[in-house]
Amino acid sequence: MTIGIAHLQPIVSLVAGVAILIVPRLLNYIVAAFLIVSGLLGLGIVR
Repeated sequence: MTIGIAHLQPIVSLVAGVAILIVPRLLNYIVAAFLIVSGLLGLGIVR
């Protein structure tokens, strides 16, 4: 199975959700990182 961009977002969301359940203080950092990566992927800067 190959992992493409379409598979990356749900995997990242799942990992972030588990991390938030374990350490709730990580929420701000996880959301910020997710938004930055999503923005870079959306603009086509990172492939």
